[in-house]
Amino acid sequence: MNEHPRVWLEVDLRRLRDNFRRLAAQVSPCRLMAVVKADAYGAGMKAVGRALLEAGAGMFGVATLREAVAAQEFGRPVQILGQLDVTEIPGAVDAGVIIPVTGREFAAAVAAEAKKQGKTAVCALAVDSGMGRLGMLVRNAFPEITAIADLPGIELRGIFSHFSCASAPDRPYTAGQLEHFTALVNRLAASGITFPDVHIGASGAIHYVPEARRAPFTLCRTGINLYGCGDGADELVPVTSLKARLVAIRRLPAGAGIGYERTCVLSHDTLVGTVAAGYADGIPLALSNRGEVLVRGMRCPILGRVSMDYTTIALAEGSGAEVGDEVIFFGESCGRTLAIDEAAQLKGTHPYDILCSLGNRVERIYRP
Repeated sequence: MNEHPRVWLEVDLRRLRDNFRRLAAQVSPCRLMAVVKADAYGAGMKAVGRALLEAGAGMFGVATLREAVAAQEFGRPVQILGQLDVTEIPGAVDAGVIIPVTGREFAAAVAAEAKKQGKTAVCALAVDSGMGRLGMLVRNAFPEITAIADLPGIELRGIFSHFSCASAPDRPYTAGQLEHFTALVNRLAASGITFPDVHIGASGAIHYVPEARRAPFTLCRTGINLYGCGDGADELVPVTSLKARLVAIRRLPAGAGIGYERTCVLSHDTLVGTVAAGYADGIPLALSNRGEVLVRGMRCPILGRVSMDYTTIALAEGSGAEVGDEVIFFGESCGRTLAIDEAAQLKGTHPYDILCSLGNRVERIYRP
């Protein structure tokens, strides 16, 4: 690893483990699935997964078959939460991961492949209770599921759904999703079809929909909340900090233009710093002329347009800033914090987007 990286994401694994344990206690007696899709939300699946194992994670969730195979190194059940292509069925059956089943036709293809390989395919039923994205429509799911349950070579380990707007539980829509999915699970149980894993609650629901932590549910999913951000994460601690190096400091005169298209023209002589990170590293363009960074604990406004490799800032007079200093885009510096939510709000998005957009030039550095 480069001893002095230009731009890096610092991941505090102790805080990550603490967040997992807090969340696990909050959802108890439900179990907690650690979702590590998208390379653990940009933080690095391998290191994050190992830390979560130490914290007691007993199950992992991912989005794709490739991620599922990678997550098997943790030695715990791995569920794919997304849609598989039919061409991926042989690999999923062979790998022994938990396969999402989105309908009778797909289930029949899984059963046929399981028979071909002489294996039992472990599956989880995906139900669309109102997200409108994937799965069997909840109102039509009962006959489909009873037919799937009769297929040989398939073990139905779970059934799951996903809230559309869990952070707004006062909305009747959220209550409706919960009601319809719960009714389906109970109807299946009455007909003798039960599952070890029953889940609908993800990060937002853990905090805002307590019903998703109670029977008939046995499992909750956590992803973005592990990093101390996202809806309802106030009691959790931030885990990640995005940092870069200050590579140049110059005093520029009034009237000087900054960056492409001169979207910033200095109104007075300004101490200008150039930071070695840009949109190729995941710095949102939306921070141009709007965002701030921390240098030696001081907030410094971003000047001009964020470019591919650099971001230009106004340094505070008397700050003592020097070339080589750390610049914090989100995280902590000298006892002050710049929350990732600020960058997300300026971009008109959420922290998921910011973390998952970090480029491959960003080194991941882990604090034990």
